[in-house]
Amino acid sequence: MLWNIDLTLVDVTRVTREAYAEAFRTVTGRPLVQLPQMAGRSESEIFFDALALNGVDVSAVGQSEQLVVPFGSELATALATRRDLLPRNGHAMPGAHAALAAVGKLDGVIQTVLTGTSKPNALLKLRSFGLESFFDFTVGGYGSEPYPKGALVRVARLRAAEKYHVTLGEHACVYIADSVRDVEAARMGGV
Repeated sequence: MLWNIDLTLVDVTRVTREAYAEAFRTVTGRPLVQLPQMAGRSESEIFFDALALNGVDVSAVGQSEQLVVPFGSELATALATRRDLLPRNGHAMPGAHAALAAVGKLDGVIQTVLTGTSKPNALLKLRSFGLESFFDFTVGGYGSEPYPKGALVRVARLRAAEKYHVTLGEHACVYIADSVRDVEAARMGGV
């Protein structure tokens, strides 16, 4: 079972936006005036759109790609410094804990994440609400990986098949998400 994190299990939108703004300013030297649509997108996709929306000149070949790694690092740092704000200014979605617990009791079901969030930020968000114990994070798919989100479905399935020694055709894969964009990405990945 693949779970999206943001607005599926937790809502930490306000804190995440503040962290994005800080990381963006640190990496580009410019304020983040306009934040692009975040739902169903990876951190790098959001960053590239933010560059364009906020008038950052990345006309030099490869310049935007050179900024994405430092941005990811700065975003992780900015979110980590706000770890106490996550439960204070955010919340677990209604029924998240109960749903994870119920699915966790099913025989043969492995729960992991498929998210546009980087692995460190995913762990931090879920730990902030006591949800991390339900997941095998080694087989998940994360927004910091060099794959489009749809391909992350296949990546997560292959990781699970390898780790648990199962054949992909024998086991169904279910993706729980909050947005149409996430569902479309999952369909591209074969779920």
